[in-house]
Amino acid sequence: MSKRPISAQSKTAWGDYGGGSNPGSQFDFNKDKIRDDPDLITPDDELVSPEKQRPLSANASPAKEEPTTILGKIARGIRSIWMTKDTENVAEDKELHVKTTLRELIVYCVFLAILTTVAFGMTGPDMFYYSKVVSDVFLDSAGDGDGTFRDITSVDDFWTYAQGPLLQGAYWETWYNGQPVPEEQLGYVYYESKLLGVPRMRQLQVHSNSCVVHDDFKDVIRECYDKYADSIENKRPFGVQDNMTAWYYRSEDELEGSSHWGLLATYSGAGYVQNLGTNLTQATDTIQYLYDNLWVQRATRIVLIDFTLYNANINLFCVVRLTVEFPPTGGAIPHYSLRTVKLLRYVSVMDYFVMACEFIMVVFILYYSIEEAIEIRKHRCEYFKSVWNILDLLVILITVICVAFNVYRTIAVDSLLKELLAKPEEYANFEFLAYGQTQFDNAIAIDVFLAWIKIFKYISFNKTMTQLSSTLGSCAKDLAGFAVMFFIIFIAFCQLGYLLFGAQIKEFSNFMTAFFTLFRIILGDFDFNALEQANRVLGPMFFILYVFFVFFVLINMFLAIINDTYSEVKGDLENQPNELEMGDYFKKSYEKMLTKLNLKQEKIADIQTALNNADLNNDKKVDFGEWRQDLKMRGYADGEIEALFAKYDGDGDRVLNETEIGNMNLDLNDQKAALSKEYNDLQRPESGRRSTSRVSFNDDSEGEGEEQDELSKSARSTRSGVVSGVSYEEFTVLSRRVDRMEHAIGSIVSKIDAVLLKFETFEKSKTKQTKTTPKVLDKTSESEKNTGTPHSDMVEDLVRQRLEKWDSGESSVSVISLSAQQPVSRSVSPLPKRAADSRPSSARSVRNTTFIDEI
Repeated sequence: MSKRPISAQSKTAWGDYGGGSNPGSQFDFNKDKIRDDPDLITPDDELVSPEKQRPLSANASPAKEEPTTILGKIARGIRSIWMTKDTENVAEDKELHVKTTLRELIVYCVFLAILTTVAFGMTGPDMFYYSKVVSDVFLDSAGDGDGTFRDITSVDDFWTYAQGPLLQGAYWETWYNGQPVPEEQLGYVYYESKLLGVPRMRQLQVHSNSCVVHDDFKDVIRECYDKYADSIENKRPFGVQDNMTAWYYRSEDELEGSSHWGLLATYSGAGYVQNLGTNLTQATDTIQYLYDNLWVQRATRIVLIDFTLYNANINLFCVVRLTVEFPPTGGAIPHYSLRTVKLLRYVSVMDYFVMACEFIMVVFILYYSIEEAIEIRKHRCEYFKSVWNILDLLVILITVICVAFNVYRTIAVDSLLKELLAKPEEYANFEFLAYGQTQFDNAIAIDVFLAWIKIFKYISFNKTMTQLSSTLGSCAKDLAGFAVMFFIIFIAFCQLGYLLFGAQIKEFSNFMTAFFTLFRIILGDFDFNALEQANRVLGPMFFILYVFFVFFVLINMFLAIINDTYSEVKGDLENQPNELEMGDYFKKSYEKMLTKLNLKQEKIADIQTALNNADLNNDKKVDFGEWRQDLKMRGYADGEIEALFAKYDGDGDRVLNETEIGNMNLDLNDQKAALSKEYNDLQRPESGRRSTSRVSFNDDSEGEGEEQDELSKSARSTRSGVVSGVSYEEFTVLSRRVDRMEHAIGSIVSKIDAVLLKFETFEKSKTKQTKTTPKVLDKTSESEKNTGTPHSDMVEDLVRQRLEKWDSGESSVSVISLSAQQPVSRSVSPLPKRAADSRPSSARSVRNTTFIDEI
C-alpha cells in the first residue's frame, strides 16, 4: 500500500482541525486519551518538531505563549473584551486589525440600536397631535366671537381672553348638546384630558420710581415703571389686601417655582399668585373679582397662567404656560409654552421593553467607560488630541446624565402624584419636571445624533467613507481664513441693518434677530418690501450690497474652497488602497470554512478506507495494529488514531468487532452527510473554484509536457470536494521538479566555486610577485656591475621582450584562458562589480609573475 506524504499546507490544516494537539475535535473524541503527537511527515515513525514543521522567517517573531492556568485564561478573556485598535498594536497584523475593527463595529451597532430604542421608545406622533389639540383649545379658540390668545395686544384683550376662551377651555361642564356632564366626569378638557389640580395665575411687578424721570418732567410725571429686573421687583402688598392671596407677594422658595425666559426678559419664580377654582363657577368669580379690583396695574410686567393636563389614553402630560408680557412701552405681548412629556414611563408592555433596554444601555455605558479609561491610561494626554475620543467622552457623559435624571424623574413623579391626589384643590406644579423632561429629551436627541456621527470612526477603514473628514481636514486652514473674512463683513452688515431698520422692522429689532435675519436672506427668505418701506433709499442699497458681497462673492468663495479640496482629496484617495479590505477578509473566511469542510470529508473517507482495508481475513474484526499502520502511512498522528479507536472499542480488547465497526461506520456516514449538506450550502459557483498552479523553469523544459499532463491527470483524479492540499500524484510530480531544481542550483554553485578558486589563485600569484621583486632588483644590479649595461636599459629590454611574446601569443595564461572558456549557465547572475573589476588586476598579476619567473 502506497504511503501518503503530507504537504506543508495539508499538515497545517490537520493541525488546526483535528491532528496533533487536538486530534479529534470534529469527531467528539475522548480528549482524556488524546496524545499530543504532531502529524508525520516522514515514512517512518520519526516525530518532527514544530520548528521543523513550520520554520520562522527572519522577520517573524515567536508567537505569544497562551495562558495555561484558569486564571490566566480568564484574565486574557476579560482583556479581550476591551481590545480596540487604540489599545492593541494592530498595524503589523492586518487580520487582527480586521477582527478588532469588526468587533468594535458590531458592538457599537448593538449599543446604537439600544440607545435608539430608548430614545424613540418614549416618543411618538401622539405628542404632536396632543400639543395641537391643546393649542387649538387655548390659543386659537375665540370663545363667543372674541379674539384668541394670539390676538392679545392690550390689557383689555387679556381680560377678555381670561373671562372667555380660557375658562371655556379649562372647564367642560356641559356636553355639546347642552346637557350637563356627570359629576364623576367633571374636570376633563375636551372630555379626554384630565385637569390636574386647579389653574394658577401669577404676576410680577416692578415698584414705582424704578426708573429716572428727566428733570423737565418731574413735576408732571411722578411715577416711573422700568422694564423688569430682579433688582427693581416689587415685593410689597398692593390692592385691596383682603384674605385672597392675589395681593400678597410670595417668594420663589415658597412657590417652589423656577425662572421663566420670556420674550423681553427673564422672570423669577416668585410673584403674586391666585389659584382658580375647581369648577367653572369658582373660576369665573375669581377672575371677575380680580378684574373688578384692578389686579393688573401699570407696575405689572408679566402675567403667567399655569395648569397641567393628563391624557390617560396615551399616557402623556401637557404642562401649559400662557404668558402675557406688558412692556414699559404699553400694550401686551402674548407667548406660550406647551410641554408635552411622558412622565409616567413604565405602563405598557412596550414601556417595560424600553426599561430593559435602559438597563442594557447602563451596562454598555460601564463597558465604554472602562474602555475609555484604559485608553486614557495608555495614551494619557495624547488621548485628548483625537476628535473621536472627545466624541466618545461626550456620548458617555450625556448618557450618564440622562440615566441619572431618569431615576430622579421616576421618584419625583410618584411623590408629586401622591401629594396631588391628597390635595386636589391645590395647583399641581409639574413645571420643573416638565422642564427637566424636555431637557432630557433634548439631551438624548443630541446623544443619538453624536452616536450616529461616531459610526464614521468605525467605518473609516474604507477610503470612500473618509472623504468628508479628509476634505474638511485638508481645507481647515483655508476655511479658518475664509471665516474671518466672512464674519467681518457679515457682522458689519448686521450692525448696519440693526441701526438702520431696528425701529421699523421686527426682523431687525435687536442684534441677534438681525443676525439670523441675514442668514435667512442667504437662503432666499427675505422681505424686500419691508426694507424699502423702512427706508426708500438705504433699504434697497443695503439689500443689493449684501447680496453682492455675501451671496455672490463670499458664498462662492466658500464653495470653491470646498470643491477644490474635495477634488484633491478624491484624487489622492483613488491612488491609495483601502486601509482594510473587508471583502477579502470575508472571502478568506469563506474559503477557510470550505477548506475545513473538505478536510473533514477527506478525513472521514480515509478512516472508512482504512477500516475496510484492515479487515484482510474478512472475519468482521479489525485489529488495532493493522488499522494503526494503515492510518500512519496516510499521515495521521498516533494521538488521533488511539483516540478514535478507543471511542468505539467498548470492551478495550484493542479489536473492533462487527458491532463496533458498524457503530463507527454509522457515525462516520452521519457526519459525512452533515458535512456534505453544509458544504453544498456554502459552495460557490463553478467559476469560483481553485485553479491548479503551474510551475516551470527555463532550464527545465525537458519533460515539461509530460509533467503537465501528469498534473492535469492527477488534478482530475482528485476528489471533487478538495479545495486545499494536493494529491499523492501531484506531490510526486512536484517533488521531481524540486529535485531537478536542486540539481540545477547545485551545478550553478559548483561553477561559482570554480570561479572563486581561480580568484584565489590570482591572489596567491600576486603575493608571490611581491616576495620575488626584491630578488629581481638585486639580480639586475649584479648584472649591471658585470656587464656594464645600465639597470634601466636591462629592465626595459626584459619588459619589451615579454610584451612581444604576449602579443605574439607565445605565452598564455592557462588560468585566464580556462576561466574565459569555462561555460557558464544562463541561470547564473552576472558577477558583482567588485569581482568584475578585480579580474584585470588579477590577470596582470599572473603576467607579472610569469615574467618574474622567467627572469
